Amino acid sequence: MSHCLQMAEPQETVLALPPREGVQAAATVPIRLSGLEDGLSDHPLDQGPRCPARRPCSPASAPAPTSPKKPKMQAPGDTFPTDWSPPPVEFLNPRVLQGSQEAPAQRWVGLSWRVSGSYFNNLDYLLQEKREQALEQERERLLLQECLNLNSLDLDEDEVPLTPEHRMLVEKYSVSLQTIPPVHPGETVFLPRRHSLPCILDSSHLKPRSRLEGLFLSSPPAQQLSFLHSGLLSTLYLHVPDCPVPLLQWLFQLLTWPPETSLGAFGLLWDLSADGIFLQPGEDVHLWCPSLQEVREAFHSLGAHSPALYPLGPFWHGGRVLPGKAGLSENKEQDAPQEVALDISLGHIYKFLALCAQAQPGAYTDENLVGLIELLCRAGLDMGLRLLPKVDLQQLLLLLLENIREWPGKLHELCCTLSWVSDHHHNLLALVQFFPDMTSRSRRLRSQLSLVVIARMLGQQETLPLWQEKTQLSSLSRLLGLMRPSSLRQYLGSVPLPPSQEQQPKASAELDHKACYLCHSLLTLAGVVVSCRDVTPDQWGELQLLCMQLDRHISAQIRESPQATHHTMLKDLATQTYIRWQELLTHCQPQAQYFSPWKDI
Repeated sequence: MSHCLQMAEPQETVLALPPREGVQAAATVPIRLSGLEDGLSDHPLDQGPRCPARRPCSPASAPAPTSPKKPKMQAPGDTFPTDWSPPPVEFLNPRVLQGSQEAPAQRWVGLSWRVSGSYFNNLDYLLQEKREQALEQERERLLLQECLNLNSLDLDEDEVPLTPEHRMLVEKYSVSLQTIPPVHPGETVFLPRRHSLPCILDSSHLKPRSRLEGLFLSSPPAQQLSFLHSGLLSTLYLHVPDCPVPLLQWLFQLLTWPPETSLGAFGLLWDLSADGIFLQPGEDVHLWCPSLQEVREAFHSLGAHSPALYPLGPFWHGGRVLPGKAGLSENKEQDAPQEVALDISLGHIYKFLALCAQAQPGAYTDENLVGLIELLCRAGLDMGLRLLPKVDLQQLLLLLLENIREWPGKLHELCCTLSWVSDHHHNLLALVQFFPDMTSRSRRLRSQLSLVVIARMLGQQETLPLWQEKTQLSSLSRLLGLMRPSSLRQYLGSVPLPPSQEQQPKASAELDHKACYLCHSLLTLAGVVVSCRDVTPDQWGELQLLCMQLDRHISAQIRESPQATHHTMLKDLATQTYIRWQELLTHCQPQAQYFSPWKDI
């Protein structure tokens, strides 16, 4: 007998199991209790060494039936009570019992062992988990109560006192969110309108040439608009010489209406004007062009309210725009957003004015051209139009510049007028960018206007010879010395800081941001002044001095830190400007005196 049998107890109790169905008679073999102990080792918690010799098994045992039945416990000779049955706790057993291969007695003993072990262990675990959940709910309740108490205090961050140590820690690791905005703030030029101003066709001096034209002229404004939408006006006046001027004026005023109306009015106005140009023989072309007053009226219909656009106040003349509710006053076509509708109407006006400036250059005097350029620049700075392209406006401004007759004399007046269009330096920088660097006049205006704006922002417009062409670089060199951030902080800090010590750091940070913001715009304008000029060899030294001034007064004065993002942006711009100016120096052949400074020694 094996070693495992030798370790068994001296006396072994024998169990007589009842016979199973489908099993041979000889299969009824007495099983020792030591075999039950082996059956208990199948549980995962009892993974001791298995002794196969202790489990007697007949080699001729028949296989277990496919669907075994529950053994009957009332057989004679059983040592267990006849009413004994295992409790139904099999769902707590972590391991599925192999009922088809396990003896009934082994299953019963194993179940009793699991009831005494796993069942009570799982119950303890459930109780422990219940206690932890109760503790967690209590913590959440206390945390929520603390949050409610803090919210009820309603403390302001500025009112919470900080110790000096905490304040130093916050200032050391704080990051400023103030950056230099890439888009100018704009001006409030156009106010939103819910209704379009009524436009009435002045037909008192018109004589109908057909019954259809007579019906159109005698119809109310609402039916006259239906003539426009249906295309009957094209049939009446297209390819007909001497188109009535009141009709053209009426169509021009309709350009300020919503896109559904302004698009048809612009198409007909363009076709009638272009058709009139081709029908007139010779070079002396007469084209109706809206006056400066009519352009102002159109801008007023779009919602312009700036007093600079209307120095004499709102006006009504010509019988075309009336302050009452005559005509179709309600705007029932407000499908497009306000900014998009405004941009579409302004685009129609710009295109038609460009046609007039191209076809008839002498339609406006120099004074009217200066006033029209100022009006267009003010309209282009509207806050709602900041992110929209300005292609039509730029093309129109180029044409108007070319139509100025006394160009050198009007340049001074135009620069002085445009430099006061806005009080914000970034808006004036955007105004300079309205004039593309495409023609000689636009480059001259960009350079001169940028220098005038820099001098005005620094209060030096009366002390420097800004209008002398040969001294502009030297004047810019003097202005660069005033553009360093420390000087700008003193220039902008004329208003004393608040007396409260807690508010002084915040006010100082805001002043520093304003100074860097102003320096960024002025430095961009300084780059425009230099880039729009053809640097000659005799100006090589002045440009080299500009590079030295830029590096000394701006680049060396800026200290980058995570707490000041605007410092990094300003220093990047200074570095890029310095590189561009150095490239200009390499392409410009200097005079010999700059290469041999010891020549005269």
